[in-house]
Amino acid sequence: MIAVIYSICIWVFMLLWAFIMFPLAVIIWLLTVLFDKKLIILHKFSSFWASIYTWLNPLWKVRIENWHKLVRHKVYIIVTNHQSLLDILVLYRLFAHFKWVSKIENFHIPIVGWNMRLNRYIEINRGKTKSFLKMMRDCENNLLSGSSILIFPEGTRSEDGKLGTFKQGAFKLAIKTNIPILPIVLDGTAKALPKNGFILRNRSNIKVKVLNEISPESFASMSSQELTKIVRSVMENELKKMNPIHTGS
Repeated sequence: MIAVIYSICIWVFMLLWAFIMFPLAVIIWLLTVLFDKKLIILHKFSSFWASIYTWLNPLWKVRIENWHKLVRHKVYIIVTNHQSLLDILVLYRLFAHFKWVSKIENFHIPIVGWNMRLNRYIEINRGKTKSFLKMMRDCENNLLSGSSILIFPEGTRSEDGKLGTFKQGAFKLAIKTNIPILPIVLDGTAKALPKNGFILRNRSNIKVKVLNEISPESFASMSSQELTKIVRSVMENELKKMNPIHTGS
């Protein structure tokens, strides 16, 4: 019962805060869109908006390791595991500029989806070949224009926190564009908010670890399948160190 009351309070706060922040996002967009082509300022504001939820929640402790490995103003293909709806809120805490790839359903959510469209984040209609090809083109165009891309290569949230099978899209992009891959491993969001349900857990320790970037020179002669396997192995090994129960194929 306490968890239900706690969850209701958090969701209501998040909704009310969204009503306050979205009009400000629109104003920022109107004031900056003509000169800020990559929407860096709007994304920074969105990062602040999202971070408020974890900063003000005393029961969510977020720890970011190796922040220095994320070099500002450098373009990456960021790949990270996917445990929970809360993942993106936590990843905004990096305050790095990126366009993230999200399923089309999220763009239909009032306020949240509107802000995603303002930021020109990248949508994908899963299972649709046309949508996948457009997503790849959009990612490539953003990368070549100087914006990093954030992709969850599992494609969907894990059922049990274990690392799922990786899709090859992000790694095909890396090979084609000759842009470094930056793996990020997170843990604890699945405990805070499991995949099936909206009941938040009272206390959660959430860890985010930035790993070493993988340079284009190191995968120049690899196929996307080989690169996918190597990056997944690196991330799985790191996740095992962070929390042994969240590993497996």
